[in-house]
Amino acid sequence: MMTKYVMWGTYCENVLEKRAPFRADHLQGLQQQKDNGVLVALGPTTDNTKVFGIYEANSEADVRQLIEGDPYWQNGIWTDYAVYAWNQVF
Repeated sequence: MMTKYVMWGTYCENVLEKRAPFRADHLQGLQQQKDNGVLVALGPTTDNTKVFGIYEANSEADVRQLIEGDPYWQNGIWTDYAVYAWNQVF
């Protein structure tokens, strides 16, 4: 049975400008994860300082691998993140 995980992360300063060169690859990767059923939802807070995601995966390690393989992580657009196993009640 798959476990749900939530991710909270932090964006770099001036994210809107700095993300531009990596945004297409980032979005393409997220779409692939969604198509594969592992990514439920992901997006920034309205002030573009935090990112929140919901994943459905076999393990926390799998989620961390997806996050750390993302162009936003690899290029310093996401500067920090935490992953938590989530018990979805509603």
